[in-house]
Amino acid sequence: MDLSNLKPAKGSTSKGKRIGRGQGSGHGGTSTRGHKGQKSRSGYSKKVGFEGGQMPLQRVVPKSGFKNINRIEYKAINLDVLQYLAEKNNLEKIDRETLIQSGIISKGDRIKILGGGSLSRKLDVKANAFSKSAKEAIEKLEGNTEIL
Repeated sequence: MDLSNLKPAKGSTSKGKRIGRGQGSGHGGTSTRGHKGQKSRSGYSKKVGFEGGQMPLQRVVPKSGFKNINRIEYKAINLDVLQYLAEKNNLEKIDRETLIQSGIISKGDRIKILGGGSLSRKLDVKANAFSKSAKEAIEKLEGNTEIL
């Protein structure tokens, strides 16, 4: 066997349907489009959301709300998570890299520390934002809060 006599397997290829080439082809006349109607005409393309002339759903349902383009998404982390992490890994500083390594946040996330749970360890915490209660709880134990 060599490259000069390679062929596709028998029955694996078929010729395309040649439409509109006369009655003898079997695809003449209406050219497989049926009789009359919108879809039989040339240039037909169904618009997105078109419902055959019925009032489309996107026009029936009223508009509501908006998307604030200035919104900043934070990944919320409670104090009890920081406490668990500090005890498990025997840490005194918790920053972005620590949280990424532990799998709590992803690389592009912004961090906000919230005051849920309790803290019993002095910690130096670096994050993008702190809630008032979280900041108070950390500083009550003589820890530091640093905004990135």
